[in-house]
Parts: sequence; C-alpha cells; structure tokens
Amino acid sequence: MTSTAPRLGPALTRLLLVVAALLGTLLATAGPASAHAALTGSDPQDGAVVATAPKQVNLTFSEQVAMSGDSIRVLDPSGKRVDTGEIRDLCSGSVVRYGVALLPGLPDGTYTVAWQTVSADSHPVSGAFTFSVGAPSTTSVALPDTAVGGGLVGALYGIARYLSYAGFVVLVGGGAFVLVCWPRGAAVRPVQRLVVQGWLTLTAATLALLLLRHAYTRTGKLADVLDLGGLQAVLQTKTGAALSSRLLLLGAAALFVAVLFGAYARRTDEKEHKDLTFGLALGGTVVAAGIAGTWALAEHASTGLQPGVAMPVDILHLLAVAVWLGGLTALLVALHRAPSVERAAVDRYSTVAFGSVVVLAATGLYQSWRQVGTWSALTDTRYGQLLLVKIGLVAVLVGIGWVSRRWVRRLAEPAGVGTTSGEEASPGDETTSEEETTFEEEPTSAVSEASDQVDAGRAEQLARQRAAVATALRKKERDADPERAGLRRSVLTEAAVAVVLLAVTTVLTSTEPARTEEEAGKGRTAAGAAAVPDRPIDVRIPFDTGGVDGKGTVQLTLDPGRTGANALHLYVLRPNGRPLDVPEVKVAFTLKEKEIGPLPVLPDRIQTGHWSATGVQLPMPGEWLMQVTVRTSDIDQTTIEKNVKIG
Repeated sequence: MTSTAPRLGPALTRLLLVVAALLGTLLATAGPASAHAALTGSDPQDGAVVATAPKQVNLTFSEQVAMSGDSIRVLDPSGKRVDTGEIRDLCSGSVVRYGVALLPGLPDGTYTVAWQTVSADSHPVSGAFTFSVGAPSTTSVALPDTAVGGGLVGALYGIARYLSYAGFVVLVGGGAFVLVCWPRGAAVRPVQRLVVQGWLTLTAATLALLLLRHAYTRTGKLADVLDLGGLQAVLQTKTGAALSSRLLLLGAAALFVAVLFGAYARRTDEKEHKDLTFGLALGGTVVAAGIAGTWALAEHASTGLQPGVAMPVDILHLLAVAVWLGGLTALLVALHRAPSVERAAVDRYSTVAFGSVVVLAATGLYQSWRQVGTWSALTDTRYGQLLLVKIGLVAVLVGIGWVSRRWVRRLAEPAGVGTTSGEEASPGDETTSEEETTFEEEPTSAVSEASDQVDAGRAEQLARQRAAVATALRKKERDADPERAGLRRSVLTEAAVAVVLLAVTTVLTSTEPARTEEEAGKGRTAAGAAAVPDRPIDVRIPFDTGGVDGKGTVQLTLDPGRTGANALHLYVLRPNGRPLDVPEVKVAFTLKEKEIGPLPVLPDRIQTGHWSATGVQLPMPGEWLMQVTVRTSDIDQTTIEKNVKIG
C-alpha cells in the first residue's frame, strides 16, 4: 500500500534556492575554460617587422599539445591562407615546438598567425598574433569573437562536466553508504532512487561530453554535435578514449546497482549476505576506481610533473570526495525521506567521512604542491585563488561535520523501529520503504466495519487516507526529536556547502594550473628578451597631423635593439617616399609591466627628414611602448604608438 512521502519543508526549500543562486553566480562568472598549455614563444615574434619573408612560422608551448593540419594558419592581409598546411614537429627534449612552412614569394605587409589546438590535459587552447614583412600594413583578417571553448557550446560543456562529477559522487558515495554504513538502506526506495539517479546523471553527462567534444575543441558550433566525422575524430583522441571507457564501466556499474538493490536487499541468510557484501564491495571498488581513472587519464594528472604518481593520487582524491560527499547526500535523503536511520549507521558514516577527509587532505596537499609550486602563486594566479576558496569550503564542511558529530552523540533511537541503539536489523527483517509500509496496526473497529460495507473504490480511498495520516504521525514523531531534527539541519547545511564546493572544483579543473601559468610567464619573458637578438628594430608607422603636408610615415631604427645603449635613427617621409621636413620630433619609451617611463628621447636633426640620437638607454628587456610625436606646423601635431620588444 502506497503512502505519501514527506515534503521538504519551507526552510529546506529556501536554503536550496540560496545554494542554487550561489551556484549560478559561480558558473556564470567562470567563463570559458582556461587553456592549460600556454604559448611561450614564436618565430617571428608577435609584432615583429622582418626585412624578408620567413620560410616558416614556429610556435613554442609550455606543454605537449595535439596538432592537426589546420592547427596553425597564416593569413595574408586579405585573409588568404599562405601556409602549406603541413605541421612540422620540432619538439626536442622538454621543448614543445611546432611549425608550418610558408609559401614562397610572400609580398610585404602584415600577416596574421591564428592557432588552435588541444593541450595534453584535454582543454582547448587558441590565440593569434601578427608580424610584418617589410613594413606594417592594414589587414582585413577578422578572427572569431568567441574564444575556443567559450560561447554556448562551452557553457553546455561546463554544465555537463559539473553534472558528471555530481553523478559520480552520488553513485559511488550512495553505494558506499549503503554497503558500509546502512545495509538496511538497500531496501529504502528514496535511497535507491538517489543512487539510480546518480548513475543516470553520470551516463547522460558522459554522452553529452562525448557529443559536444568536437564542437567544444574545434568549431564552437552547436550544430556540429551530430557530426559523425567529428565524433569519430574525438574517439581517436585520449579524451574520447577516456569517455568511451567511462561508458563501458558504467555498464558494469549498472549491474552493481541492480544486485545491490535486488538480490542484496532481499538476502536474509547471514552467511550469504556477508559473501555478497564482500563481492559487491570488491567489485564496486574496482569499478569506482576505473571510472575515477577516466578523469585522471585525460586531465591534469596525466601531464606535467610526476604523472606516474599524480594519476593514482588523483584517483584516490576523487574516491575520497565521492565517499564523503556522496555518503553525506545519501544520509540527508535518509534523514528526510526514510522512516528511520539507526544511530549505528550515522556513527559508521561519521567514521568513514573522517577517513575520507584524511585521504582528501593528504592527496590534496600533494596536488596543490604539484599544480601551484610556489607560495606566491596561491595569491597571484586564478588557480591559486580558486584553490584557496576550495580549501576554505572544505574547512567549513569539516566544521559543520564536527557539529553533526555532536548531534550524533546525543541521538536517541526512535521508539518502534525494531532495533536498539548500536544494533541494526538485516535488510530482510523489515520493509523500510515508505511506499511499501502497511499500517494494519492502526485501523479502528469503526473504520473496519465501514470498509466492509463500501465498494472497492471507497476502500482504496480510505486506505490512502489512513496511509497519509500514518505518514503525518510518523513525521511528527521524527520532528519531535530535537536531536534528530538538529542532525538533519546540520547535514542539510553540509550538503548545501558541498554543492558549492563541487562547483568550485569543476571550475578549478578548467583553469590553467598556477605552476603552468608561472612557467609560461617566464617563458614569454625569456622569449621577449630574445625577440630581436640578431638585428636592430626597424618599424614604419603612418601618421596624419590633419594639416597641410600632415600625412606621411615615420621609419625608425633602434640599433642593436637590446638593453643598454642604442642608436636611434628616425626618418620622416612623405606618402611618395621622399623626405618631409618637420619642425620637431620627439620619442618616448615606456615599459608598463615594470612601471618604467616614459623615458624621453630628443633626437637631433641631421638633415631634411632625418633625425638621430645616440646612447638611448633602455634598462630592462621586455615589451616597450614607443611613442613618436611629430609636429608639422605650429598647431598641427600627432603622437603615434608602437610596441617593440627589447632583448
């Protein structure tokens, strides 16, 4: 006979709404996934002006990337592709470098290098820069406004990632809670539904990730979700293999769930029950570790420092999170929806949760050292800042768990459960589902006589009414226990914080690790220092003061274009290339990154259109902002700017 399950109270509803708002805010501000492989150098450099066209363009990355034929594209000023499309692997030792050959005979002008690839930890990375041959020119190349991994496809992929983590936590943690803490819960319908929903969520999210993968890493178009060619290409990648392996393991997990809530829940023989418990525990651990391994295989742990150690540590970390937070979710459902939860079950979960936190702390400490590296990176990088938020949320959860532990110690068993404190009935001793509970113990003689006289429809209606009354009485008795009510409130608060913690973790896995970011920054600085090692800087910048003879071009050379003393030669030319005599020219250099400058330079007039200065001191390497002020009359002047890299 079916009864109506208790409704979640208004306080619970309000708390869940607050959590949903916090979660929405966090995911809304997450943005597209940050690349975990960074471009640390290129040849030619960004913004460089070279005298003759290079034979190829080379890109250097901070870690290994997956290249395809169109990963590096070089476009001329009109947007026409001028590379051969043949990617050259130039990697040597720890240096990750790829190049693409250019077509011969390229004319002068500004060329755009657009690159897009996938880093070793499965995240897409893209970017673009320009270089000029002879002199800069206008370009009609229009790059996409949305970065790879962003837009609607990126948002859907991020949601699927979060749901996959949530499904894994509920599936593994819920199953562990039943096996280790509350075997009688295998027959409780709300707990059964929770674990099955975890399996369904993880399966659906994995399928969504597989279908979205091609659009997420390559095209950014939602219509390409059903591109079978793209899906086939995804299946040949490391991430595709991990996702397809996860689906196969979820098939084994479905068998585990079926046995847990089928044969295991009905087993009454004690010896058979113990044997089945051991088999389920062993098989469930293997399957859970395998599913966790699909994340370790394709993401942070699989690349970078000590991958052979990091991958097993990552698996342990994920399992500890799942057992802790998934068990917490199962306990919350049991406290709110099940007829009773024994104190012994809550005690066992408290012990298991403590062990999970210890494992979580140990593995998290190693992962933090591996991904962050330095103390300064904790505060100076986005990854470090998110990690601090995660650590704070874990500390809050541990504090709330301590409060819950105090409620457990004061918890008394409700009357009529059929067990005593510290004891537990076997799964077959009683029917624990609210939908399956019968209530013959409460009918009155008057109701019985009336039931005999009415038709079958009336009898069913009266039975439903009796079930509803019995449910309400049982709920009232539960709510009257202050210790049990206090435990429900503290566990509910833990679950709310856990939802936010899981969201932070999802964003954290999509953020460039602090160690990689710092190393990439050092690489870019080193690359900037070597931007023009063998030749002086030679740039041409058009100007227009707006007056008579106000249009022309400034040609400036800086020799040797490195730190220390430099010789500066500046030519002011008319549009036809002839020298233009102007009354005044000024130059200033600023290194914004180090807050140096502007350093003024007042060149001397050598002859018509030619100005010169010696001993121009540039104290540090980096990307300097060069400002040239040209005055063509008493009232007409303009300042033009150009970034130059000093080695």
